[in-house]
Amino acid sequence: MTPEPRVVAPQRRDARRDVDPRLLRGFVAVAEELHFTRAAARLYVAQQALSRDVRRLERELGAELFSRTTRQVTLTADGERLLPYARRALEAQDDLVAAATGAARPLLVDLNSPGLAFGRILERARALVPECELMARFESGLAGSAAEIVAGRLDASFGRYAGLDPALRAGLDHQPVRYEPMAVLLPAGHPLAELDEVPLDALAGETVYAGAGNPRTTEWTDLARLLFEGRGDEGCGIEIAPPAPLAVGPEEFERVMAKNRNPVLAVVDFPAMPGAELRPLVDPVPLSPVSLVWRKGLVHPGISALREAAASLAAEEGWLERPADGWLPATDSLIMMSLN
Repeated sequence: MTPEPRVVAPQRRDARRDVDPRLLRGFVAVAEELHFTRAAARLYVAQQALSRDVRRLERELGAELFSRTTRQVTLTADGERLLPYARRALEAQDDLVAAATGAARPLLVDLNSPGLAFGRILERARALVPECELMARFESGLAGSAAEIVAGRLDASFGRYAGLDPALRAGLDHQPVRYEPMAVLLPAGHPLAELDEVPLDALAGETVYAGAGNPRTTEWTDLARLLFEGRGDEGCGIEIAPPAPLAVGPEEFERVMAKNRNPVLAVVDFPAMPGAELRPLVDPVPLSPVSLVWRKGLVHPGISALREAAASLAAEEGWLERPADGWLPATDSLIMMSLN
C-alpha cells in the first residue's frame, strides 16, 4: 500500500519581521534607476553587493521585485506595490534620525528659472530654518518636476498644479501661492513691442511659443491652449508654435528669437532676455496659478518653512488677490480656491 504524500503547510512569515533599511534603500535606488550599475554608483556600493541585497530583500518578503534580462530591469507588480511604502519607510527613518540628532537632510527645491518670485520664498524659508540646508535648482516645467518629486529625486517645486496628470496629483500635496499675471516676450522691433501693454486679441495672427513638445512643461502648453482658444477671427486666431528644441541660455534664446520672430508666452516676473521686450497681457489679464508642490506625506522642517514663507509673502503682497479682469480656467479656479 502506497502511503499518502505528506502535505506540509507553508510557513507563515512573521508579520513583525524587521526589514533592514539598507535593503530598502537598495531596492528604491534600483527601482528609480532601473539599472543596477547606476544604482550602485548612486549608493557608493559595489554592484555585486547591491544585487545580493536586492535578492535578500526578495527572499525576506517572499516576492520577486524586479524582472531582469540582459538588456533591461523592470519592476514587477509586487515591486510597484512595495515602492511607495519603501519610500515612506525611509523618509520616516530619516525623520527619526533628524529628530535624534537635531539635523534634517538637505531639501532640494526646483525654482523653475532664476529671477522669479520663488527665489524670494526660498530665501525667507532659509531664514526661518537656518539649521537646514535648502538647495535650489533651476529646471523649467512642473510636469517634469512633479514626476521627480513622486519618484523621490526632488522635494518641492512651483507651478500650475491643475495642469498635472491626475495620477501625478494623487501622490502630491500643494499650497496655492500666487496668481501671476502673464506676459509676452516680443523680439526686438516687433510692432507690439511699441505698446506698454499688449491686449490679448492683438496676438491674433501670431504664432506664440508656449513650450509645445516639451514633456516637462505640458501644464504650461495646456494653459496657453485654453487661453488662446476662440481668440481672434476665424482663420486668424492665435496659434501655438509647433514643437522645437528648447533654447538653453540667453545667447541661444536671443539667436532663436531673432531667427523665428515668434512671441513667447511668459509671466510678468520673467527675467530680462537679450533681444526681447517683455510686455504684460491685458483685456483680460491672464493669470498663471502657482502652487508650492511637494510629495504627499513628506514631513520636513524645510517644507514647513517654505509653506510659511509662501503664505506670509502672499499675504504681504496680495499674491492671491485676483484682479477684477483676471482670466483663469474654471478647473484651476476651483483647485486654487479649495485650499486658499
